[in-house]
Amino acid sequence: MKKWKILKEEDVSPSKWFPIFKHKVELGNGKIVDDFYLSIAGDVILVLPVLKTGEIVLVKQYKHAAEDFVIELPAGYVQDGKTLQETAVAELEEEVGIKTTLENMKFVAKIMNNPSKMRQYTHFYIARDLVFNSTQKFDDNEDIEVMVVSPKKVLEMALDGTIYSSSTVANILRASYLFPEIFK
Repeated sequence: MKKWKILKEEDVSPSKWFPIFKHKVELGNGKIVDDFYLSIAGDVILVLPVLKTGEIVLVKQYKHAAEDFVIELPAGYVQDGKTLQETAVAELEEEVGIKTTLENMKFVAKIMNNPSKMRQYTHFYIARDLVFNSTQKFDDNEDIEVMVVSPKKVLEMALDGTIYSSSTVANILRASYLFPEIFK
């Protein structure tokens, strides 16, 4: 097996919000594909916020591609000039009104939702012993409902399909395995 070799790259993005590239590539077997399209989107952070009470904070918001209201863990694109950890701290305050420290934001793992057609990593963090201590600061296109849910119910929601965002489901399940004390 060999990695594909990029022979040519052309930016055919319809907008800055949805970057799409056309690649001409040479496959490992030598075959040339001149129209392989992929999105090279910015990386995302996703946070599992655990309150001092043991409950988990989720967000519910309208997602236009889904044409529905979607329940997820707080998340956002990695912010320019900020580290992953700094972005995680900022997004937690912006989306749900919880301010915490860099030291409390623990990296857990990273995943890719669609490695065939999208270059975007989701970096998963967990923060514990949190309290609501700030105000939400939405982006222009955000309208977020904060949900406080028991860990057992969060796990049920991930398993029964109530929560269906792949990165949120994957990381709730990962957290339930790595941190079973949270979900008891």
